[in-house]
Amino acid sequence: MKKKVVLIQENEDILNIMDEVLEDEGYDVTSSLTTEPIEQIEEIDPDVVVVDDHIKGPKKGSQVIKELKSDPETEDVSSVLTSTAHNIAKTAEDCMADDFIQKPFDIDHMIDVVRKNAE
Repeated sequence: MKKKVVLIQENEDILNIMDEVLEDEGYDVTSSLTTEPIEQIEEIDPDVVVVDDHIKGPKKGSQVIKELKSDPETEDVSSVLTSTAHNIAKTAEDCMADDFIQKPFDIDHMIDVVRKNAE
């Protein structure tokens, strides 16, 4: 069975590249420019969620991850924060993310982080 990834990015080009690469790697990807898939997290039941910290909407990606990690229903979903911010390691730690991807990123590194967290 395919591993499922929810991919939320603020940049459509980056979203499309990440989506295509992960699908080529055999993942079942639900991608979005909004946090809408988070509303259906229990139905989607992803193995890993990859969220950009600067998504459009009322919440930052780090807030979305913190809420997932604070909810007993979703606390076990692996969460990866992506950002161009230089302090992403601290932001990821503060929101209880399992991992982070600093942008701009190397495609192979992105695949490795997703693979590690989708186990």
